[in-house]
Amino acid sequence: MHELLNTLYVQTQGAVLHLAHDTVSITVERETRLRLPLIRLSSIVVFGRVTITPFLIQRCAEDGRSLVWLDRNGRFKARVEGPTRGNVLLRRAQHLALSDTKRTLNIARQIVAAKIQNSRQIILRSARETSAEPVRAALTQAAERMAQIVGQLATYRTLDELRGAEGDAARTYFGVFGYHVRADQDKFTMDGRTRRPPRDRVNAVLSFLYALLRAECTAGLESVGLDPQVGFLHALRPGRPALALDLMEEFRPLIADRLALTLINRKQLQPEHFADLPGGAIHLNDDGRKIVLQAYQLRKEEEVQHRMLDQKLPLGLVPYIQARLLARYLRGDLDAYPPYLAR
Repeated sequence: MHELLNTLYVQTQGAVLHLAHDTVSITVERETRLRLPLIRLSSIVVFGRVTITPFLIQRCAEDGRSLVWLDRNGRFKARVEGPTRGNVLLRRAQHLALSDTKRTLNIARQIVAAKIQNSRQIILRSARETSAEPVRAALTQAAERMAQIVGQLATYRTLDELRGAEGDAARTYFGVFGYHVRADQDKFTMDGRTRRPPRDRVNAVLSFLYALLRAECTAGLESVGLDPQVGFLHALRPGRPALALDLMEEFRPLIADRLALTLINRKQLQPEHFADLPGGAIHLNDDGRKIVLQAYQLRKEEEVQHRMLDQKLPLGLVPYIQARLLARYLRGDLDAYPPYLAR
């Protein structure tokens, strides 16, 4: 159980969260382990077999405090919010943009371009730091291929073409991702991106961080009144937060991928922090998730320079800023959506 940056994370299996006047009380086997004033919390995230009582759910919904359920391995399951907030005219503009093929393509193109360029920065950084010539050559070749893909994005006229280019860039990126691992390479091998379930320790860390980032982007969109379900790059499906998935594409390399590599290369994560499950799945165990959660919150506190705003701000605020910029574009205040690019 950890309170980090006004978010309460509970991963103790069997824990029960109660409403006790204006506090949240956490009990395990009928023993109170922690009590926190609700006023201190902006959100609560629980993992696995954790119970939240109906009275606490209702109070959080009334207060506008989000509740997020993840499974024990960090995969998103559900989110509870109170009454819909935000400007109905903004949501109408969002739906109208989805019906406009040209606008939809322009938004998706900006997102894909930013994702590829931010991913390419990680590759170029590793290429500069490595002393192994074969590794540098492979990374340089991947960076060149991704630059070519970015250069071709303006020529695509359909979402299918754009999604194909994004998939090509992702395969190139993850095809050399293992070269970024410098410590315990025999224990942290990676052969491309695997999901549902992750098949190696590197993918297990990435999947967990992506689940956290997805919840963050959903919150950012809802904070400005946008509908997380109505996206532009990702196809619409029932229960799928397509716009949150769109928004997080820009931040995957900067927030999740870099943090995963840092934890591995600094040996903060060790093989004993993972669990092998039936069917070949690998997931972080309780101790591993604790390490990642603490590092994730510290990463969000780091200041970065935002090109559009021309000022420094905590990295954790960037998804909220980008949601606001997207809202301004949809309202017609901006000529184009300006995605986040790392400096």
